[in-house]
Amino acid sequence: MMRMVPFVLESGETVLGVEVKLPKTTLLSISTDRGYIMCGALDVTLLNERLSDREIVAGRAVGVRTLEELMNAPLESVTHKAEALGIVVGMKGYEALKRML
Repeated sequence: MMRMVPFVLESGETVLGVEVKLPKTTLLSISTDRGYIMCGALDVTLLNERLSDREIVAGRAVGVRTLEELMNAPLESVTHKAEALGIVVGMKGYEALKRML
């Protein structure tokens, strides 16, 4: 099953959360037009190394089980392109999303 949830940030802008229920796991992602944050399934090393030419703006939070938790969780890793926007490890998901707008 899949669920899509809009979240309105303090600035009034809307980001889109997507939850995909899979056997024994749930994929979580919240995106803007510029980038996204995701649950522990995101492979930041792959994005930084093998897909670096794509310049993907993304962050990963681990141990989250809901979209709401993803919004408030500290990021465990971020891509180089996200770092260039001032998104850093430890930053809360919603703070990273604001920088992606």
